[in-house]
Amino acid sequence: MTDRPAIAIVGAGFGGLAAAIELKRAGHDGIVILERGDDVGGVWRDNTYPGAACDVPSPFYCYSFAPNPAWPRRFSQQPAILDYIRDVVDGHDLRRHLRLSTEVVSAAYDEGTHRWTVGLKDADPLVVDVVVFAVGQLSHPVVPDLPGRETFAGPQFHTAAWDHSVDLTDKRVAVVGTGASAVQVVPAIAPDVAQLTVFQRSAPYLLPRPDCEFGDRRQRVFRSVPASQLLERVTWYSLVETLSVAWVHAPALSSMIRSVSHEHMRRGSRGRPGLFEKVWPDYPIGCKRILFSSDYLPTLSRPNVDLVTERIERIVEGGIVTDDGREHPADVIVWGTGFAAADFLTTIPVTGLGGVPLTDRWADGARAYFGLTVPDFPNLLIMYGPNTNTGGGSIIYFLETQARYVRDFVDHLTEVGGAMAVRSEVADHFDERIQTLLSGSVWTQCSSWYRDASGRVTTNWPLLGIDYRRQARFSPDDYEVIA
Repeated sequence: MTDRPAIAIVGAGFGGLAAAIELKRAGHDGIVILERGDDVGGVWRDNTYPGAACDVPSPFYCYSFAPNPAWPRRFSQQPAILDYIRDVVDGHDLRRHLRLSTEVVSAAYDEGTHRWTVGLKDADPLVVDVVVFAVGQLSHPVVPDLPGRETFAGPQFHTAAWDHSVDLTDKRVAVVGTGASAVQVVPAIAPDVAQLTVFQRSAPYLLPRPDCEFGDRRQRVFRSVPASQLLERVTWYSLVETLSVAWVHAPALSSMIRSVSHEHMRRGSRGRPGLFEKVWPDYPIGCKRILFSSDYLPTLSRPNVDLVTERIERIVEGGIVTDDGREHPADVIVWGTGFAAADFLTTIPVTGLGGVPLTDRWADGARAYFGLTVPDFPNLLIMYGPNTNTGGGSIIYFLETQARYVRDFVDHLTEVGGAMAVRSEVADHFDERIQTLLSGSVWTQCSSWYRDASGRVTTNWPLLGIDYRRQARFSPDDYEVIA
């Protein structure tokens, strides 16, 4: 390929932006970033619910090449994270590559030209040499198809599509779900509503959230002594990676973390008799995502808050009916029911060699070489793809590794020309190794968004973040050139 390739990046969240920055650093300027939303930010643009914040400390939940001395808190909230992303976009000259409010509806590989045709909603198709999908694992909210849901008389919305036109003051509000978003929403809205009913299907393990403000003094130190911010980043990397060590390598450490969670949750539940018995999980710790909160359980003890553990049977005009026959009145329903994390690229038809759909290739579960490339899909790369989620660390650490892989892939493609696809035997051997490691992991011991409908763990990386960084390195020998 005598000219540098034309590259389309789908998604302007942390993953897509990391890929664009690495490619630009390597001299690849023919980049277009296609974003269906009206701004950058991905999940941090979409999730604007009350209390929305990151559960990874901010000094670690940012790009290593773009530290932010102005974080307002240790666990920063959504507006601060979105502002950071916008600043990174401006600081790395990415605005001119952006096409906002542009939805990708298809991607098809042409064997004759070795190029991809990217179909766009309400716009002409785009023809490029390389496609990088960076749509994330948490971009498609799930609302359960419960009987009668359409009959509910009041507003209802998912936490990822919060309706800010709805005033919850003095309303009876039902929050369905007790995952990461709900654990933040419930304490944020409880003081304002008349009655808050929280519906729990599966209780989460909780650990303390050591949050604090980063005042002017701390920020001045970060600015004047950059090493201080690096120290904070390294410290938190070590602490959060401890969770991955526990789940992967150290059952004794896992047991210790369980004991810490037990004491934290017991103390947090003291305000209401019998609450701890309702909220203490009945599955191994680490099997589902652990949550960090110091105010969720005390909020459940408020007089205007009820926790319901009976299964939801149906929705009616005035509220929610559980399987014990009780109707729980509600004026508003908030669905804190998570995302279709295991459904990788199912909403965008993608076809590779021979016109084979990616969904057919993944009929037995999504899989990709280091989560990045798929046999018979030349010049297609995926950010935050299958088996690249972290059980305890910062996903941005993984995304930076993947962005460097994308850069090295495109650099080599520029030299050899044509197209490159990962060899089937290489990808198959990798997948067998990863699934063997996962087969003995804690993530197989309960139902969670880490697994697909067949039970295959499709989201999580089975080792440490540092292992991924050491192993996920581009090698031309892993690929075949399609000339």
